[in-house]
Amino acid sequence: LNHIVHNGGLYKRPFNEAFEETPMLVAVLTYVGYGVLTLFGYLRDFMRQWKIEKCQNATEREEQKDFVPLYQDFENFYNRNLYMRIRDSWNRPICSVPGAKVDMMERVSHDYNWTFTYTGRVIKDIINMGSYNYLGFAQKAGTCQEAAAKVLSQYGAGVCSSRQEMGNLDKHEELEKLVARFLGVESAMAYGMGFATNSMNIPALVGKGCLILSDELNHASLVLGARLSGATIRIFKHNNMQSLEKLLKDAIVHGQPRTRRPWKKILILVEGIYSMEGSIVRLPEVIALKKKYKSYLYLDEAHSIGALGPSGRGVVEYFGLSPEDVDVMMGTFTKSFGAAGGYIGGKKELIDYLRTYSHSAVYATSLSPPVVEQIITSMKCIMGEDGTNVGKARVQQLAENTRYFRRRLKEMGFIIYGNEDSPVVPLMLYMPAKIGAFGREMLKRNIGVVVVGFPATPIIESRARFCLSAAHTKEMLDTALKEINEVGDLLQLKYSRHRLVPLLDRPFDETTYEETED
Repeated sequence: LNHIVHNGGLYKRPFNEAFEETPMLVAVLTYVGYGVLTLFGYLRDFMRQWKIEKCQNATEREEQKDFVPLYQDFENFYNRNLYMRIRDSWNRPICSVPGAKVDMMERVSHDYNWTFTYTGRVIKDIINMGSYNYLGFAQKAGTCQEAAAKVLSQYGAGVCSSRQEMGNLDKHEELEKLVARFLGVESAMAYGMGFATNSMNIPALVGKGCLILSDELNHASLVLGARLSGATIRIFKHNNMQSLEKLLKDAIVHGQPRTRRPWKKILILVEGIYSMEGSIVRLPEVIALKKKYKSYLYLDEAHSIGALGPSGRGVVEYFGLSPEDVDVMMGTFTKSFGAAGGYIGGKKELIDYLRTYSHSAVYATSLSPPVVEQIITSMKCIMGEDGTNVGKARVQQLAENTRYFRRRLKEMGFIIYGNEDSPVVPLMLYMPAKIGAFGREMLKRNIGVVVVGFPATPIIESRARFCLSAAHTKEMLDTALKEINEVGDLLQLKYSRHRLVPLLDRPFDETTYEETED
């Protein structure tokens, strides 16, 4: 379904997202493929049990045979018999900076991916289409690296303490003031790990007697944080405002189960860019609902900060909204800034509260000083405070690369998910055999890609996920597109029935469709 939303003036720009329906034949063949693999999996488990086939997976010891089994759930069965067949597509060892091109250590397996042996050969100059290096700050030379090296010689590599003890450096204070200014909020706090920023701070904000309304496709860190909080959790359909509004109405009308008391707090959890779908949150509508029903909004900008908006300030700037309308602004430094860690921004009262009550602030070690300097230097570059236009040019280059790459893939006939402005580009593979085949064929052609399957996606919605970068040149993208086109023909991946018509005189942001026959 292709949505172009203006919605009564809430949106100040077109909002184009496409999620083409899976063709029926493809869906049936995908289920059949998983069915055949499952049958063979049970057959092989039977053979392992009777010692006909060597058993290499984790099993209970003989003396534990009467205990409750540890390794017999479906996910373990899936790992043994399905994932193991294509395991070579993941955890590939990189031995260079994760920039526009990477070097990779070659490895082989002689026992069907149970173990790997390194050949000693390094595969050079693989075009990197998988790293979250959106603005190209993952580099080994330049102002960021020089500044980080200088701070390393002055402060050392580690802090060896938490922020509340001996780990609060002047660099941390500088970073937090800069982040607050960048986001346009009163105050901000930085954390050493992006995942823990969500999982350790949500329990500090809500607890028993509170209600969390979470998008069904939220990241695992948000899910874990919600579960750890002890609050009641209700799920709304992905980016579906009717589903969210119904849950809000029900929460206010019915209150808490059994007692019918009002909820202490209602917190809405959403992401800026959803990292598996490539979709962008309908933030104007979420904020309108939040104001209407007097709830709170927690926005995870891990993938959108730096990657969206005219000056890289994320999804809030992308929609032309005020940061004051978002109660908790969370993001990470691991993607657009080429560093590590995360942050939370908002009102001063919120940040002061988190400094005292957040587990991540009280118990976790502070950010490493060279990492802090990498973030400060790259953020100043994006803001133009380094005296150059390099940061602004990178943001614009990423937007151009995103539009160009998405348009070309659609013209080729692939099913591409997500928003036209999202640098996360999922290409649908569906069938289990094509997950490994696509990754291997692309690597043969010196293109590094990420392929994704269950449990990170629904079991029949396997995909390849490309992450675009400002560091990608047009020549790199054209090379990658040429190889993707070849592999798409080889593996018969061009499932789309709404193929784009390439028109040389078409305006940059307009799209023409032609309906192709099934």
